Amino acid sequence: MTSNAPIGVFDSGLGGISVVREIRRQMPNESIIYFGDSANAPYGTKPTEEVRTLTQNVAEHLASQGIKALVAACNTASSAADTYLHQTYDFPIVEMEPALKVACDRGHGKPQRVIVAATELTLNERKFSALMQRFSSKHTVYRQPCPDLVEIVENDQLENHDLVMATLHRYFDEYDLASIDAVVLGCTHFVFYRDYFRELLPGHVAIVDGNAGTVRQLHHLLEINDTLADAEAQGGAKLENSDTSTAMATLMHKRFEGDS
Repeated sequence: MTSNAPIGVFDSGLGGISVVREIRRQMPNESIIYFGDSANAPYGTKPTEEVRTLTQNVAEHLASQGIKALVAACNTASSAADTYLHQTYDFPIVEMEPALKVACDRGHGKPQRVIVAATELTLNERKFSALMQRFSSKHTVYRQPCPDLVEIVENDQLENHDLVMATLHRYFDEYDLASIDAVVLGCTHFVFYRDYFRELLPGHVAIVDGNAGTVRQLHHLLEINDTLADAEAQGGAKLENSDTSTAMATLMHKRFEGDS
């Protein structure tokens, strides 16, 4: 049995569009409903309880549209509301977490020095602390909150090269980057900065994000549930946002079409 019901994807704002693009790349037959909660962004500086409530509201909005799976394309929301989501819905749920394991495994047994760039809430929540404990005994892991990177994307300043580079230098100049092995982009907003990070970092430093792995997990869950879309289905993406302005609709499509 196949299912042409849509996949629901949500984020605190525009960052999760990078995940939608990856779903479209790996699973072109699937239909997607994306909801960005830009009216309430950023999540990463809010109290956990507030983020949990916002996440519940968005998840219910998407569930009411008959989705067959839900992707929490927001590390912050995943940290705050993972238990609620799994207890509430019976369709597959894929949550994101910073791809620290991927970064550490790159060393093939050699200790790695890794910076995890994410929101403050993601880095301070129990979920990431547990992840970090798995690797910190062998590897050196630095937590680096970068809240202004979320704001730059949401405010359509991503093309402002001077602003972006000044912001990155403010966050990363304290590190001896020549000694770092990898930087983890632990927020889906940060994936849009990959070229900027490449400009900032020495050539040997890997830039790691969790988007491709998240989509592989989504594909696996749909496959074992026998709910992948028909091979003939065209697929597509419907983009929604709590900020209903024309400017936001234009910006969402700009990020979706890859103009970064």
